[in-house]
Amino acid sequence: MDVCRWGFVTVVGVVAGYASVLLANPRHFYTDDTESQYGPMWVMLGRHLHQGRFPALVPWEWMSGNYSMEEAGLYNPPQLLVDWFAPEVDNLALYVTVVKLIFSIIAALGVFRVCLAYGARTPWAAVAGVAFPLSGWFLFFDESSWATSLTGTAWMLHAWASAVRYVRVEPDASRWWNGPIPVFVFLYLAISVQYVFPAVEAALMIVAVVVGEVVYRRAWGPSLRLLAVAACAGLAGLETYLPGMLSSSVTWRGNERVLNDDFLNVGWSESLNASLPSTVPAFTGWWGYVQPIPMVYIAWFLIPLLAFIDWAAVRRSWREFAGAALFALMFLMWTAGPGRIGPLRWPARVLPMLAVGLLVLVCVLLSRYGSFADWRRRGIAAAVLIGLLFVRSFSAAPHLVLRHLGAVVVVAVLTAALVWLARTRGVAAACVLAIAAMFPIAYYQVTTQAPTPLSYHFPQRRSDMRAAFPHFYGVTLQLGDRALVPPAEQNLDRAWGSLAFGNYAKNMGLQYVNAYTPIGYRKFSKLLCMGWDGSTCPAAFGAAFSVEPSTGRTYIDLMKVDRVVLQRAQYPDIGNHPAPPGWKWVDYRGHERDIWVLERENGPISTSAGPADAQGVTFTQVGRDSVSSHLRVDSAEGGRLVFARLAWPGYRVTLDGHDIGFGTVANTFVAVDIPPGTRDGDLIVAWRPPGWKIGIATALAGLLGLGLLQWSHRRHSRRGGRIDADTPVNKLGPETEPSTTPVLV
Repeated sequence: MDVCRWGFVTVVGVVAGYASVLLANPRHFYTDDTESQYGPMWVMLGRHLHQGRFPALVPWEWMSGNYSMEEAGLYNPPQLLVDWFAPEVDNLALYVTVVKLIFSIIAALGVFRVCLAYGARTPWAAVAGVAFPLSGWFLFFDESSWATSLTGTAWMLHAWASAVRYVRVEPDASRWWNGPIPVFVFLYLAISVQYVFPAVEAALMIVAVVVGEVVYRRAWGPSLRLLAVAACAGLAGLETYLPGMLSSSVTWRGNERVLNDDFLNVGWSESLNASLPSTVPAFTGWWGYVQPIPMVYIAWFLIPLLAFIDWAAVRRSWREFAGAALFALMFLMWTAGPGRIGPLRWPARVLPMLAVGLLVLVCVLLSRYGSFADWRRRGIAAAVLIGLLFVRSFSAAPHLVLRHLGAVVVVAVLTAALVWLARTRGVAAACVLAIAAMFPIAYYQVTTQAPTPLSYHFPQRRSDMRAAFPHFYGVTLQLGDRALVPPAEQNLDRAWGSLAFGNYAKNMGLQYVNAYTPIGYRKFSKLLCMGWDGSTCPAAFGAAFSVEPSTGRTYIDLMKVDRVVLQRAQYPDIGNHPAPPGWKWVDYRGHERDIWVLERENGPISTSAGPADAQGVTFTQVGRDSVSSHLRVDSAEGGRLVFARLAWPGYRVTLDGHDIGFGTVANTFVAVDIPPGTRDGDLIVAWRPPGWKIGIATALAGLLGLGLLQWSHRRHSRRGGRIDADTPVNKLGPETEPSTTPVLV
């Protein structure tokens, strides 16, 4: 019951933390990549699911439409559930905030479980659980912007807790949650969010637990079993990353390598900022050298309460915590570089892992070895630590000296109050204070940053977007640059009533070429100088209407685009010139201030049958969907068909059942050569994520391996458990009875 009670406190604490943040800034969780990438993508994917389509490829989005490679979580059941409900909610800001709250609760309970697995008392486990979602980087980036980092971290934390229990708790056939299945499930969920950081972080977590348990138990058996479970989960999740690995040669990511630069490299001394709420760390980032956001802040109590741990006792039992210490140490090393390791860039992104590692360690040690009796001597040590916090924060941002001094007073008073409560009212009361103090601190930190520095300021309600935006039919290409939209015009009355950057068009169900992508098809991007948010350069207009030599058709024709929207800020006078041949200028009343619009004189062509160009071939369209085109073809002397499809790896072309291969035009468009003498040939151009058969095979192998491991686990439990070392396998810490204490799975 104690676990349930403090687990509930953890949930309530996360909800209260979110309420504090929302009071300071109602849009905090609907900003940057959430409003421009994830939220609209969930809406679009949900629409496809409602229509019975698996949205692996959306051809009209061109370089951003390959969702087997994007951060879509196509093989992650909870994410598909999020996608399913997204189109049903009009207020997208409300929807993403609720989704993030749910995953933040999952993450907090994961931290709670990790602490319990290492022997923490439930009050301190709750303190760590509530503190993590309110830590600096996690609150201001992963929760506010990078949703897949939030969801992946949440599942990884539960995988960590389940991994420790799997190797430490005696097998019991009636308690499957201490076996390999939870480890497998949570690892798979962390991997399949389709964001590489949680997958790599999960792998490093497994390494830390494996090494830590070998150090602790002086035996390899449990750790080898854990490695086997992790390998099975990796095999099951391989389908998530195979398409990206096998397609990387055509993307922006094709030339990734290990290198170092100073962007978002965090010096280790910044760890001394971890407990001062006013901290603004000093390292190179988006805002220069001094960052305006408390990225390295973890929790107000973390550093000062180090003075109230009995370190002599810790030294006698340090092996128990070797895994957690190794976890924190690995990510401390990573935060300082290198700047890029293949697709893993910006080391500051792993600051949440350092935060959770230190929170687990400190709260476990306070549970096991907290000492509040000799409060005078230890109080002096705490004062010295708080002084170091001030010196480091002042050194990073001396112009905020008064703010830092105020924060020092707050932390000192809170530390003194917590120690007094621990001595007079007990640890539970002290932990309640530790949690309660987090909420005004979070409010203060968010208030000083509102409005969010990275916001696009997109509208919150999709109905408002649809009402304000032109009702464009067919496929639209926008030529413009988001950098040319000043903050004063980032509203529905101006820019967002006429222009669509990132995934904004998905909110309205419009078919835009422009969309958000961190992957990018390199050649197409170069053709239209299109960036990750759909912005283009001024030369894009000339490039789009230039003629591709081998076909004699313009690139805009080969793309089967129906409409071109041009940003007036980028093309101020272009509408006063004659339209290109076959096109006309069209006025959309109320939008003249921001856009020029070109449409085809003879109407849309995106829905017309067949390929974009046919030379020496006659054809009849049999069928077409997002991943395939089916035609009947005739060619007496041979010819070529060019399809309005980006040549992603994974296409297979068959003629009468025989593979005939395909080429490309301009290194961009799928082109198929039809052999001479073809009569009524059955041509199928079909795409599947590359490596999909291998992924299915490895997933089946992973599930088979899991079945064998579960069978072995139950077999050992019926034999009375496994004993691999002299260390008691049931020991999870003082006052913890693993045989009777329920576990939050």
